[in-house]
Parts: sequence; structure tokens; C-alpha cells
Amino acid sequence: MTRLTTAVRGLVTALVTALAALLAASAASATATATPGPKAPEDFVSLRSVDRTIIQEIRYFTPHNFVGERVDGYRQPLCILTRPAAEALHEAQRQLLPQGYSLKVYDCYRPQRAVDHFVRWAKDLDDQAMKDEFYPNVDKTRLFEDGYIAEKSGHSRGSTMDLTIVRLPAKPTRPYVPGEPLVPCFAPRGERFPDNSVDMGTGYDCFDTLSHTLDPRVQGQQRANRLLLKDTLENLGFVNLAEEWWHYTFKPEAYPDTYFDFPVSAHSLVTPH
Repeated sequence: MTRLTTAVRGLVTALVTALAALLAASAASATATATPGPKAPEDFVSLRSVDRTIIQEIRYFTPHNFVGERVDGYRQPLCILTRPAAEALHEAQRQLLPQGYSLKVYDCYRPQRAVDHFVRWAKDLDDQAMKDEFYPNVDKTRLFEDGYIAEKSGHSRGSTMDLTIVRLPAKPTRPYVPGEPLVPCFAPRGERFPDNSVDMGTGYDCFDTLSHTLDPRVQGQQRANRLLLKDTLENLGFVNLAEEWWHYTFKPEAYPDTYFDFPVSAHSLVTPH
């Protein structure tokens, strides 16, 4: 009887020990899953905390982009910038509103993990799902050589944004439906994917030389629209990337040599509002 009792006690002790270990492992796993990503420096802010009137359509939070899926690191459809860049955008918006226009941002701060996602996608030559819209005339093998994809992005420094102009009152842009027929991003406005932006001659993220801000083939109202954006922003200290009419960096940059990797999320900000 004593031997049986001892055996039972030993079995119970073993079961309790195993259960405790299992619970500890589960707790550790849950803690690891819930651990937040790295935090942004204190001078990174949500654009909405500086200007609530600027329209936000964060494309990399959606599948409507050249990758065809939500991009790594975009946990919320949120524009995050260094405070000086956000305040300069606020001033640009203040100048455009009386003219009947609003700014609209497509992308702002971009974590390094998102850039890494772009690089992996670009190296996967079998993934051509979004080619017909975003790079119809560019062979995917040339994306690095032609400068459309790079291993580092100025967006990761926090003072660069992709944006356009919308005429007010803003009409909503219809949702993109994954799998829908794709039309080249440089097709006439009435044919390419509808955007409530003024006509800039191409859609956003169009991998084509027609996206060059001052491409001589872009004339008339399309050119005037590009120049309205360019002149407004450059007068406030922004610098345009000549190859992309939508790409601007506020100078001087607060972090000219740092590439951050905190997620695009209010939780990344010291002051999330």
C-alpha cells in the first residue's frame, strides 16, 4: 500500500510539473506574441495629430499596390512623419484649401521591413500578378537596375512622403477588388483605376518614365496639376524626386542617416493621437 501511495504521489508530482511547464511555455509564447515592436523617437507623430483635413489613402496597408498584398509592417492605415515634415505639410494644406484643393497622402514613414518585403517580391520573378497595372512596360528583371526598387528607402527616415492633390469636395475612391482586371497606370484617366486625385497623367506608383515629374510628354492640365503640387511643396522646403511626381522629402531631414523599422501603428508613437 505504501509503495502504491508513493507511486501515485510520484505520478501526480510529474503531472503537476509537466502542466506547470506547459503553462509557462504558453505564457511565454503569449507574451512574445503580444510584445510590441520598437518605438519611434519622440519627434515622430501621426499626421492626423497635426492636420486632420489631409486625406489619407495608405496604399501599402491594402492589396492595391505593385506587390498585390498588404506590405509587412503596415499594421494600421496611418501616416507617420517627423514633426517638422508633418507641420510643413499642414502649411501646404493651409495654402491649398482656399484654392479648393486638399492634399492626399499615399505613403509616409515606411519601415525597413516593408522595404525588405519589396526586395523579396522583386526577386521573385514568378510573381507578376500586378504587372498589368503598375509596370506593364518594364521587365521585372530590371526593377533594381532601373531604380524602381532599392534595398533602402528615404521613407524609412521619416521625412519623405508620397502624395497628390484632390479637388474638393472629395469624391470617395472605390475599393480595389483583388483579382479584378488591371489597366495600365498610364492609360487615360477614364480607363485606369479610378482615383479621386486630380489627373497627374499616371496613377500612383506607376513604374514608367511617364511618372517623371517634368516628362515633356505630360502637358496641359496634367502638367499644371503636377506643377501645383511641386511649387506648393518646394516653396516650403520639400524636394521632389524627379523620377516620381508623387515623392517629396522635407529638408533638412531630422534623421538623414537612420533607417527605422518600427511598425506603422499608433502603438509605435510616444504620443499616438
